[in-house]
Amino acid sequence: MTRMGGTWQNWGRSASVRPMRMERPRSPEGVQRAVIAAAAQHLRIKAVGAGHSFTGIAVAPDVLLELDDLQGVTAVDEARGRVTLLAGTRLHRIPALLAPYGLAMENLGDIDRQSISGAISTGTHGTGARFRGIAAQVVGATLITAAGEFLRVDEEQNAELLPAVSLGLGALGILVEVTLQCVPAFVMHAVDAPAPLDEVLESVHDRVAAADHFEFYWFPHTEVALTKTTERLPESAVRRPLPAIGKWIDETLLSNGVYRVVCAAGSVAPAITPPFSRLAVKLTGDREYTDISHRVLTQSRTVRFREMEYALPQEHVVPAFRELRALIHKRGWRIEFPVEVRFAAADDRWLSTAYGRDSAYIAVHRYWRNDPREYFDAVERIMLDHGGRPHWGKLHALDAAQLRERLPRFDDFVALRDRLDPDRRFGNAYLERVLGS
Repeated sequence: MTRMGGTWQNWGRSASVRPMRMERPRSPEGVQRAVIAAAAQHLRIKAVGAGHSFTGIAVAPDVLLELDDLQGVTAVDEARGRVTLLAGTRLHRIPALLAPYGLAMENLGDIDRQSISGAISTGTHGTGARFRGIAAQVVGATLITAAGEFLRVDEEQNAELLPAVSLGLGALGILVEVTLQCVPAFVMHAVDAPAPLDEVLESVHDRVAAADHFEFYWFPHTEVALTKTTERLPESAVRRPLPAIGKWIDETLLSNGVYRVVCAAGSVAPAITPPFSRLAVKLTGDREYTDISHRVLTQSRTVRFREMEYALPQEHVVPAFRELRALIHKRGWRIEFPVEVRFAAADDRWLSTAYGRDSAYIAVHRYWRNDPREYFDAVERIMLDHGGRPHWGKLHALDAAQLRERLPRFDDFVALRDRLDPDRRFGNAYLERVLGS
């Protein structure tokens, strides 16, 4: 299906474009035909999934491919626990697709609206010091190259390309299939508990080491950390999910409904933000439950926001966080969204924020109607001083020269891009900034 005109915009309303045409291929072969046609017309072509990146990484200036019809399982290797999915498959659909085989994804981020190809291409990760980002779960991928050819990358074919293709920013080709290394389905026991912020900062590395997964949120203008500690259990473990009414009150009424109203009001009258934040930490973040993994790892977020996130060496997370807290106090900002701190294991994906080092992540947010630039710019300087690497799908100001200094395999990736897409068929302004022309 092809349609002319129309404006595409991302979920965070931080990027938009009016491409020459939009196409919705229904098969990998349809993607191939679209790429060949774009090349014949000397047009650039980009694929988009759920549009959940805050950067312009998916902006398609000429031809935009919507991959909504490329969803579902195409192959299962039950003996090795590997499942191949069409690239447009949404993360929130994957648990049901894996359930008949007794499998689950090893880890997930806290939002599951993205497509699998979008999630891996931007370096989406979860938390857990022994668990890597989603791209590191990829053991195979198929993409359409700028030459209009199918390129299969796995342990038997073009294996040396896997660390680049599995986190490729959409710069190497258009993914049409992704093969994941899955794990046996599992259950998680979660404890959400408020704790004094200074106490959490003093003990954070012990907390991370003692749990399968640990993270915390801090609402500026409070002295409380909302911690989440989870342990992985066999699928046979007894489940004690959150009561439906309690979950609705916490996640729908308070965390999304009331919070949306307060954020909107705070954009007009910032003075209401600190007292609401102090109230929020009293009303939420204190519960215990056991449920299937994806229900514990992910949460619903319907309040629109913009986000910047940096990965730091784990040993730098506390001093960087303390500087961030002091900065907010010094500037007198009224920040309505919490700061999020998570952890992940090192991996070998060339452009991964966790390449070669165990990492801690600090994420900052603002309500989408508030201008985040002053806050984000100042926080970014702190993150850079502590060896930070920016999340590819979240807002940042770095260019190719700065990223080259922070990513050891940056030049290897650029060289591969030069080989696979010399004419920049898959390019756009964002990729030109972060990878060079």
